[in-house]
Amino acid sequence: MDVISLFQKLLQFKSITPSDAGSFEFITQYLGDSWECIELDIEDTKNRFYYKKFNDNEEHLCFAGHVDVVPAGDGWSVNPFKADIVDGIITARGTQDMKSGVAAFLYACKHAKDFNGTLSILLTSDEEGDATYGTVKMLEYLKDINFLPTSAIVAEPTCEEVFGDAIKVGRRGSINGYLEIQGKQGHAAYPEKAINPIHQISSILPDVAGINLDNGDDYFSPSQFVITDIRSGMEVTNVTPNKLNMMFNIRNSTKTNQEDIKKFIEEKFKNVEYTLKLTQGSYPFMTDSSCKIVQEITKSIKKVVNVDTKYSTAGGTSDARFFGQFKIQTVEFGVINDTIHSINERTSIKEVENLTEIFDDIINRL
Repeated sequence: MDVISLFQKLLQFKSITPSDAGSFEFITQYLGDSWECIELDIEDTKNRFYYKKFNDNEEHLCFAGHVDVVPAGDGWSVNPFKADIVDGIITARGTQDMKSGVAAFLYACKHAKDFNGTLSILLTSDEEGDATYGTVKMLEYLKDINFLPTSAIVAEPTCEEVFGDAIKVGRRGSINGYLEIQGKQGHAAYPEKAINPIHQISSILPDVAGINLDNGDDYFSPSQFVITDIRSGMEVTNVTPNKLNMMFNIRNSTKTNQEDIKKFIEEKFKNVEYTLKLTQGSYPFMTDSSCKIVQEITKSIKKVVNVDTKYSTAGGTSDARFFGQFKIQTVEFGVINDTIHSINERTSIKEVENLTEIFDDIINRL
């Protein structure tokens, strides 16, 4: 089975989060008896950790990803789980996010003839969901048994316009905010007898909406205050509201944390009565761009496709954040990211072949 046939087979599993749809059974059979497997199933999430020790050296490279995909939705020009090739392109759910990456590293690892240490593969069925019982739980288990990787490649789609043009060396965090402004309900005809929270916030919004909380740096964009929802009132015209609820999100760099946000809110909302709740969906992390895994994959990309890659932290979250929490040197690299989660998600055969060759080269380099 060549890598494209493997890719097509993976795409045909209707593995909508948190189901693996039988794909793990297939992957276990595909890798064969020379690969050990740790199974960790929690609630409705399945996790698999495949590994092969070539020798007892400390080098331990882990390829990581997920087999689950988001629902296909309506309006596709093809069957989203058939995976036919048309003019060198496969259009199917999960082509970019991220069964292309999974196929590439499965093939490269299975056919690796030698490695200076341990190769491993970490897969979950719940990256597109809450990720509560997925990759992070397997990493916790690996830490308990003293078997954490020394470096990792998460094969999420990272390229922007040309294959090979970007790898991710970190990710921003995500902080969610819930602000409630307390007013005093009253008759619209007697505004002096009420405290209207809508009027209160109207003069504050220009000072918070879209404001950068830091200046960013060479790798991180500024942490921006993004308002996602404001609601208040009783949907009538003659009653002023008793309270107002506002939700916001901040994709934070390493320069901004929850305490910084609390101080920002305290300053801007000092003249109103409010309550604030902050939750951290993920924490920012950064891999030193001079470290071995970053430098070697950069060389592999240059060798295979002759492209000078840039280092990025753009985009949302991924399971790479969990590797970062465990201080594992981690990069993300995969195919072009321009149709993920969309109708007619697609990728080219050439990208998958090149990605496989790059993963094969990085195995040889390490």
